[in-house]
Amino acid sequence: MKKSKTWLVFISLILLIIFRYFSAKPVYKNGDHIRITTTFLGGKIAGLSVFLPKYPEVSYGDKIVVEGTVENGKLVNAKIIQIAETKNIFYKFRQLLISFYQSTLPEPYAGLVGGIVLGVKGGLTSDFWERVKNTGVAHVVVASGMNVTFVASFLMGVATLFLPRRKAILFVILGIIMYLFISGFDAPLIRAAIMGSVAFSAQELGRLVTAWRALVFSALVMLLFNPNWITDIGFILSFVATASLLLFEKRIRERLSKVPEFFKEGLSTSFAAQIGVAPILFVTFGYFNILSPIINALVLWTVPAIMIFGAIGGILQSKLILYLSYPFLWWFSFVVTLFSS
Repeated sequence: MKKSKTWLVFISLILLIIFRYFSAKPVYKNGDHIRITTTFLGGKIAGLSVFLPKYPEVSYGDKIVVEGTVENGKLVNAKIIQIAETKNIFYKFRQLLISFYQSTLPEPYAGLVGGIVLGVKGGLTSDFWERVKNTGVAHVVVASGMNVTFVASFLMGVATLFLPRRKAILFVILGIIMYLFISGFDAPLIRAAIMGSVAFSAQELGRLVTAWRALVFSALVMLLFNPNWITDIGFILSFVATASLLLFEKRIRERLSKVPEFFKEGLSTSFAAQIGVAPILFVTFGYFNILSPIINALVLWTVPAIMIFGAIGGILQSKLILYLSYPFLWWFSFVVTLFSS
């Protein structure tokens, strides 16, 4: 009876998503030159696929004015005419951290720590950004599920020292929500936070089947909120990466028994995620670095230290604490530069 109710809920959500997707689809003719004023929620604008320029950087929730030409469901040659940034207390705190990083560390380290801690890619130099993309570690230094994963893992490690596991999970979810406010509510982070939180919670409680149900349910609820995400590459990658971790990570880690522990977690996580996302990246963008899992394993072990020292140093405005991240930032930059040359 309970199983039939679950399927009924899933089927109902799918039908509602289909209805919302087609009923909300705007009608534009090819060649129409349009100007749209909207709140940026990532992926699509007014139902049109759009790739916004890297600069000026647009964050989730910013009210923007965009101009471009309609072509086969896309807004091509898009230009950002105006940005009204969401300047709340969290935005100001975020800018305070970024300014502190830039005034304390040289490039590319300042941009790198800003990307890893806050998911801000705007601080990275164009040359280093190309190196990061070519080596397959872009998901670490932009707003992505990787940020949420490390925040959740760190908070869980701290919380379980003082709280029972069930209460610790609640503490972790609240911490993720707070992190979203500070990092700017970028769409990839929101998707990863929702999917990761429900799957992570179910998995921590020892229920793999429940984790799968939670992952699918969260994806359906998100599509009900924004049906256009069904074709958004970020949404697809978030879902597939999380599913791949649930399916493969534990099995891969068990087969890496002879690998050093600090290297094992990064390698197993990277390999598990790449199994799902590599074919999508290749089909969508036409490239895939075959060494990406190795490169990820070489740098992922530095990310927790960079996040901890970067976050604490930024919050306390302590240069001494932030300097502790320097060796890890150097290694990250060295590996990326080495494999991109």
